[in-house]
Amino acid sequence: MKIGIVGLPNVGKSTLFNAITRAGAESANYPFCTIEPNVGVVTVPDERLGVLHELYHSKKTVYTAIEFYDIAGLVRGASKGEGLGNKFLGHIREAAAIVHVVRCFDDANVVHVHGVTDPASDIETINLELIFSDLELLERRIDKTRKGLKGDKSLGRELDWLIELKEGLESGKPARALALNDDAKAFARSLDLLTFKPVIYAANVSEDEAGAQADNAHVARVRTIAESESADVVVISAKVEAELAELDDEEREAFIEELGIGESGLNKLVKASYRLLDLISFLTAGEPEVRAWTIRRGAKAPEAAGKIHSDFEKGFIRAETVDYGSLIACGSIAAAREKGLVRSEGKEYVVKDGDVIHFLFNV
Repeated sequence: MKIGIVGLPNVGKSTLFNAITRAGAESANYPFCTIEPNVGVVTVPDERLGVLHELYHSKKTVYTAIEFYDIAGLVRGASKGEGLGNKFLGHIREAAAIVHVVRCFDDANVVHVHGVTDPASDIETINLELIFSDLELLERRIDKTRKGLKGDKSLGRELDWLIELKEGLESGKPARALALNDDAKAFARSLDLLTFKPVIYAANVSEDEAGAQADNAHVARVRTIAESESADVVVISAKVEAELAELDDEEREAFIEELGIGESGLNKLVKASYRLLDLISFLTAGEPEVRAWTIRRGAKAPEAAGKIHSDFEKGFIRAETVDYGSLIACGSIAAAREKGLVRSEGKEYVVKDGDVIHFLFNV
């Protein structure tokens, strides 16, 4: 899964990226510090794997992973080539979701590209550049569809959807905020529109406000905007995350408790990403390894098997499944089997988060 980190120059994108990935991307107090997207692969925290590792005395533990892309700061006119232009809009198009870092702190010592801290204006700037890029795509597609309509009347509905999307974007709304029916949403998704991608607004607050229970005025404005777009909000302090990244596990937990932030920014972003993309994890366990696998919610057993290997899906016979909590309560797979908690599920079984599965297949 690829997540793109975007925002205006100098809002804390690279600082946050460095902290959550420890990838060492350059971070500096001037615009366009990031030119090529930095890529960091992070494991998705999952306490269940550690417990299964002990239960099975496994030789290896494999966590699922997320790729974070630190994409250069966009400015007004990016869709027309300003700043570093369309190159970075292309990087965003490759991402499954977007983390939009928004500056929610005041600091005269940190340059703001527009000279003043205004989250609503910052969000509008980024959204408009993405909208302009999407409008260019839609206009080309509309022209092509109109020409094709002469020989294929079935393209009429597609043309209607394209026009509906174009008119919505021209009103200033991102595609994800438009009131589309299910068919139109599926079509919009197939177009890979930038403004249809799920968004998490990372409200970057000061170190002093990292543990505060109440949002500051800047964060409150971000929440209002996010609600109108069906987006998510994670309040985070890039500066604090950078400090946490320098600590060992024990020191990190103590610092998190002292600040009262509950959990690290990485954990918050991972949970928000899974929630926004409607993802779950199933688990496989044995002596060779225990492992987490990410799938979309609602996926059936053969599709889940295919995440491990295409042969598992093609030759799927059944899935021996036990709920993680039940397995741990029993203390072993044998005990769970004796109690009738290990189920044999077929092709129509919808996999649930935390299912521990052994697939049987024949190729």
